[in-house]
Amino acid sequence: MKKTVFALATLAALGSSGTALAQSNVTIYGLIDATISTTNNADSKGDRLTQIPVAWFSGNRIGFRGQEDLGSGLKAMFKLEAEFVVGTGEMDTPGVLFNRDAWVGMQSDDLGRLTLGRQNTLARDFAQVYGDAYGSDKLGLEEGGFTNNNNFKQMIFYAGSATGTRYDNGVVWKKVFNNGLVAGLGYQFGEVAGAFSNNTTKSVALGYNGSNFVVSSFYNEADVGNSLNRSTEQHKSYSLGGSYFFNSLVRLNTGYFHYTAEQGALGKRKDDAYTVSVKFTPQGQMDYELGYQAMKAKNAAYNVAGTSTLNAYSNASFSTATGSGKKSTIFGSAFYHLSKRTELYLAADYMKLSDGYRVASTNGFKNQTELAAGMRTRF
Repeated sequence: MKKTVFALATLAALGSSGTALAQSNVTIYGLIDATISTTNNADSKGDRLTQIPVAWFSGNRIGFRGQEDLGSGLKAMFKLEAEFVVGTGEMDTPGVLFNRDAWVGMQSDDLGRLTLGRQNTLARDFAQVYGDAYGSDKLGLEEGGFTNNNNFKQMIFYAGSATGTRYDNGVVWKKVFNNGLVAGLGYQFGEVAGAFSNNTTKSVALGYNGSNFVVSSFYNEADVGNSLNRSTEQHKSYSLGGSYFFNSLVRLNTGYFHYTAEQGALGKRKDDAYTVSVKFTPQGQMDYELGYQAMKAKNAAYNVAGTSTLNAYSNASFSTATGSGKKSTIFGSAFYHLSKRTELYLAADYMKLSDGYRVASTNGFKNQTELAAGMRTRF
C-alpha cells in the first residue's frame, strides 16, 4: 500500500570507535477513493440524490511516515496524515491539516509500541477486525481500517472517545506477543483546568490471533462534554467479537457491542448492537462482501433539532428529548482488482428504522437505500 519515495541513510564515525549512526527513512504515501452514489428519501418529498459524496470505503489521504533505527531493536517513528474530499479538494476537517494522524512514538519487539498524539482510538483498532466485512485479517500494531461513512459503517461509534473515533491528545500502547496474544492500553488527556477527568477516555483491549481465527475485545469509558459535572456525561462501552477463516476463500465476522451513557436530566441511555458479515475471496480478481447490523437504543438523546439519534459518545448536554428504537442495515459489495493497488467497486445498503430511532438523512422516512460505484487507488 505504501511506497517509499524518499529515504535518507547516514553512516558516520564517532571518534575512533567507528560506531555507526542509525538509519532513518521517510515515506510519502496516499489513497484516493472516488465514489458516485444515489440515495432515496434525500428530502422531505422522498426525492433521490445522486452525487460524489465523501468516499464510501476509505478516507482520501496523503501522509508522511518515518522511522529511525536506534539500535538494540528499538525504533523511533512518526506519522502525519491529512484527509481531503476528493470531489472538491477541500480539507475533510476545515482548519485542521493532519486530522487523521499526528503522532510520534517508539517501538521494540520486547516493549511493544507507544505512541503520543492524534490517532485512532484503541477500541476502534481492536473492533475493526469484526465490525464489518472490510477490516484487517489480524490484530497488530498498525491502525486498522474502520470507517464511519454511509448507513452501514456505524458500529465504529461504539468504539469512540471524548473526541470521536480518534483521540486528541492520546497515548496508546500495543504489544503483539509471540503466543498470538495482543494487548493494548489507551488514554486521552482532557486538558480541562481544574477538572482532570473531563474529556478523558480510558481504554483496555485484548485479543488473540489464531491460526484460522481472530478473537478481540475492548472496554472503553469517557467523560464527555465541557461541563464540570462529569457524572452527567459518563459514557461506557464494551465489545466482543471475532473472525473465522474457512480456508482462504471465506471469512466470517461477528461481534456484539454494549453501550451506556449518563445524559443528565434525560436519564441513562442503553444500547445493544450486533453485526454479522462475510467476505468471499475466490481465485481471480473479484471479492464479495455481505453483512447485517442492528443497533438497538433505549432512551437515546436526539440532536438539538430532534431529527437524529445521537451517535455513541456524543455530548448530550444540549439535548432536550430522547427516544427508543432500532436501526438495522443490510449491505453488500463487489470489488474488481485491477492490480494490487487499484480496484473498482459496486456497493449497496438498505437501512430500516423502527419506533423512535431517527436518522437525519432520511428526512422523516423510516427507510433508505444507497447505491454506489467507485474506484480506489493507493500510492
